[in-house]
Amino acid sequence: MASARIKVIHFTPHFLRAFQKLPHSVQALSKKKDEWFRIDPFDSHLRTHKLKGELAGVWAYSVNRDYRILFRFLDNAEAIYYDIGTHDVYK
Repeated sequence: MASARIKVIHFTPHFLRAFQKLPHSVQALSKKKDEWFRIDPFDSHLRTHKLKGELAGVWAYSVNRDYRILFRFLDNAEAIYYDIGTHDVYK
C-alpha cells in the first residue's frame, strides 16, 4: 500500500482518452484532486476505497459526487490511473 506521498503516476491510454472527453470543469477538478492524491492518497476528501469483485485489487477515489478515478498502487511511491468517469467505470 502507499506511503504518505505518491511520487510518480502513470496513465493508461484509456485513462487519457476518457479524461479528454470530460467536461472542462471536471478536468480542472480532477487535476486538483490529483494534487491531493499525490500528497496523501488517503486524504478523507478523496474517499479512497478498494474495489471488490471483478475489480479486486483496483482502488478508486472521488473527483466529485459523480466522477471517480480508478487506479492501482504499483509500490510505495507509484500508482497507475486506469480510468476516469461516472460510476460506469466500475463496469
